[in-house]
Amino acid sequence: MSVHWILIVTAVVLLLQGKAYQWWGLRGVSYRRHFDTRACFQGEEVQLIEVIANRKIIPLPRLRLESLMQAGLRFRSQSNLDISSGQLFQNHRSLFSLMPYTQITRKHRVLCLKRGCYDLQTATMTGGDLFGMFSTYRTLYFDKQTRLLVYPERIPLGDIPLPSHSWQGDISVQRWIVDDPFRIAGVREYRYGDTMNMINWSATARSGSLQVHRRDFTADHRIMIVLNFEITETMWGAVTIPERIEKGIAYAAAIAESCIARGIDTGFGCNGPVIDRPKQSVRIPPSGGDAHLADLYETMAMLQIERTEGFSEYLDYDLLQGTSNTDFIFITSFVSDKMERQFERLRLNGNAVQIMPLTDDPLPAYADRMEAAPSAADNELEASEAKGA
Repeated sequence: MSVHWILIVTAVVLLLQGKAYQWWGLRGVSYRRHFDTRACFQGEEVQLIEVIANRKIIPLPRLRLESLMQAGLRFRSQSNLDISSGQLFQNHRSLFSLMPYTQITRKHRVLCLKRGCYDLQTATMTGGDLFGMFSTYRTLYFDKQTRLLVYPERIPLGDIPLPSHSWQGDISVQRWIVDDPFRIAGVREYRYGDTMNMINWSATARSGSLQVHRRDFTADHRIMIVLNFEITETMWGAVTIPERIEKGIAYAAAIAESCIARGIDTGFGCNGPVIDRPKQSVRIPPSGGDAHLADLYETMAMLQIERTEGFSEYLDYDLLQGTSNTDFIFITSFVSDKMERQFERLRLNGNAVQIMPLTDDPLPAYADRMEAAPSAADNELEASEAKGA
C-alpha cells in the first residue's frame, strides 16, 4: 500500500472516530454534584461532592466539567482542578478520564469566606476524542437542591457595641431588660431622659420634687431587630459601603441567637431584599424556638445588599400598624431628625427603642480567624472508581 493510501485511511479513521465521539461521546454519561450540608456559618468549611459515571462501552479519554461560581467560596487547590477567580465570580473546571462502565466520586474542600446564598445552577460538560481533534458539549441544569446557604459569621456578643444600659440587672432573669409601659411598680426620682408622660403628678405634689412612674419588668415583651441598609441620609440606589452592612447582619444574627436562647420572642427586619423576593423589604415578626432561629439565619443568608426603600418609609409601617409592647433594636449608620421623631412616636406607643451605631471598625473575631485560616496549598482529594457503575 502506498503512502498516499496510508494517509487517506488514517484520515478516514481519525474522522470516523472523531464523529463517533461527537455522536456518542456524552451518551450514557451522568453528572451529579451537591454540598455535604445544606447550610453552614461564614468561615466554616464544607465539601462539594461530584459524581460522574460513564455507563457505556466506549471510553471517554477527555472530559471537562466547567461552571461559574460566586467568589465567596474558596476551593482548596488540588490536582485535576483548575480555578480562575475574578472579583465576583470564579471559573471552576474539573478534568476527568472515564473508562467504560466507570464511576468517579470526587470531593472538594471549600472554605466559605462570605455570607450568601450559593446556587450551583448550571455546568458545561465537554467531551473529546482520543486525539483531541473533535469535541462535543452539553449544558447541565441543577435545581435548588444544590443550594448552599452561608449564615452570617458567628461573633461573640462582647464584640458588639451594645448600648451600655441595654444588658443590665440580674442575669438570672434570662431576658433583655426593658421597662413595661403598662405595668407600674411605684415611683422614683426624675432622671435625665425621662419623658413627660412618665411624670406622676400626685407623687410630685406630695414629695415636693419631680417624681416619675417606675415601670415593672415583664416577660411579655418582644424583640424586633431592625437593620438600616442606608449608609447616609442622602444615599440613593446602591449601598456604598456593603462591608458595613455585612457587619450589621452579623450583629443582628448574634443578638437574635442570644435572645432566642434566653426564651425571648425575636424578629428581624431591614429595608433590603432577599434573593427570592428582590423588590420586597424584609419583616419577620417576633417568635421563638430553634425553627424560628433557623428561619432568621436563612433569611440573613439570602439577603442582597441593596436598598428597597428609605428607612423612614420602612419605619412608617410600624407606626401605621400601631405596633406596641415591642423592644426595637435599630442597627444603623446614622440617625436623622425624621428618624428620631419616628423613634419617639414608637416610644409613645409603648415600645422601647435602642440604637446601635454601625461603623467601619473591623470585627476582631473574623480578622483573627482569617489570619489563622489554612493555606490553599493544604488540600485533600478523595476519589474512588467503581466498575459496573
